[in-house]
Amino acid sequence: PLHKHFTKQVDYEAELAVIIGKTAFRISREEAEGVIFGYTIINDISARDIQTQHAQWFFGKSLDGFCPMGPHIVSRDEINPANLKIQCRVNGKTRQSSNTSKLIFDIPEIISTLSQGITLFPGDIIATGTPAGIGHAMNPPQYLKSGDKVECEIEKIGILTNYF
Repeated sequence: PLHKHFTKQVDYEAELAVIIGKTAFRISREEAEGVIFGYTIINDISARDIQTQHAQWFFGKSLDGFCPMGPHIVSRDEINPANLKIQCRVNGKTRQSSNTSKLIFDIPEIISTLSQGITLFPGDIIATGTPAGIGHAMNPPQYLKSGDKVECEIEKIGILTNYF
C-alpha cells in the first residue's frame, strides 16, 4: 500500500459531495441551490493516527491518493439531495447505512455558512459529512488493510469503488 510506512490506521468515510457551479460569496440559504452544479460521491479517507498526532485533520485527510470521487456527476436538477440513502461496504459487509436527511447541517446551510468567509468558485467541491459506522469508531477499531474493497454508494448517484 502507498502509505504503509507512514500510517497504520486508514479509515473510510462515505460522503455526499456538492460541486459548486457559480461563484458565491456571502450568500443566503435561499441562494445556495442556485450556485450548485451537481453532486457526486467522496470517500473521505482518513489516516486516524496522523490526525491525532497533528491536532488538526488536514494532514491526515490529504495524503497522496486520498479523497477519491465519482463515479460521475449528477446535475442538481436530477435529484433531491436532502433524502438519499447512503452506504459504505468494506469487502461486501455494510459498515455505514444512513440517509442524507440526517446530515447535521443541510446543504443550503453548509454552502451559506462557508460562503460567509470563503469565496466558492465553480469546480469547488464540498464534502458534507459521514454517517455512523466508520472503522475508527468500532470496538475494536477496524482499519483498512491491503486488498480491501470499499464501496461508497449513494442512491441515484451510483457506487464509488476503491481497492486498498
